[in-house]
Amino acid sequence: MSLRPVTVAGVEFGGPRPVLIAGPCAVEDEEMLDRCARAAVSAGASMLRGGAFKPRTSPYKFQGLGLEGLRMLASVRSSLGIPVVSEVMSADMIGPVSEAADMLQVGSRNMHNSALLTELGRCGRPVLLKRGFMATIEEWLLAAEYLINEGNDRVVLCERGIRTIEPWTRNTLDLAAIVIARRKAGFPVIADPCHAAGRRDLVEPLSKACLAAGADGLMIEIHPDPARALSDGDQSLDLEAFSKLAAEMRPAGGWA
Repeated sequence: MSLRPVTVAGVEFGGPRPVLIAGPCAVEDEEMLDRCARAAVSAGASMLRGGAFKPRTSPYKFQGLGLEGLRMLASVRSSLGIPVVSEVMSADMIGPVSEAADMLQVGSRNMHNSALLTELGRCGRPVLLKRGFMATIEEWLLAAEYLINEGNDRVVLCERGIRTIEPWTRNTLDLAAIVIARRKAGFPVIADPCHAAGRRDLVEPLSKACLAAGADGLMIEIHPDPARALSDGDQSLDLEAFSKLAAEMRPAGGWA
């Protein structure tokens, strides 16, 4: 199936140049978000990622700033002119998240949430659909069909690793899924090597592998001080390391 590019606020997924998305796992405060956003822009990133709502395995861990986090994302988007992608967890939050973000993310835990997918299909906003951490490729693509069936074909898929028996990484990056999903569904496919590895020392080699496999972009988690991050610090790059990675991996024609 031929690839159908998706354009989000002037950023083309599935075009001749890969998209670089960077930002913190979770929005923590204005200063931290501003530093991450400026680092992303400086390194040539096309979009800023940041979670205002953070579904966590443990109910006792940081769950995000909610509406206040959305306000911060909207503010930095306005001041720096960088498009934003952020996660939406429930149908009633589609409106508020849409006001702060240019692209709505469905996280791994919500890939099977058919009610949410149906409403996102009706809202018409671009959707970044992450693969469930225990989902087959077919289940992932069928989740995308919920969006398509409601009239929304502005879909970008994100491979972020799946749970396997391997204990040395958080998840197992499925490079074959990038190739198969692009061929079978015709959607642009990006990769999240940070969630796949759970270890910052693997982010660079996995990023290179994803682009070599044909990924249409990368989503990288960054933080000014990963050791103090409230969410996913072990897999986040500090700003200097991210800048170096973005420069070393910069395609001949630049990032999208």
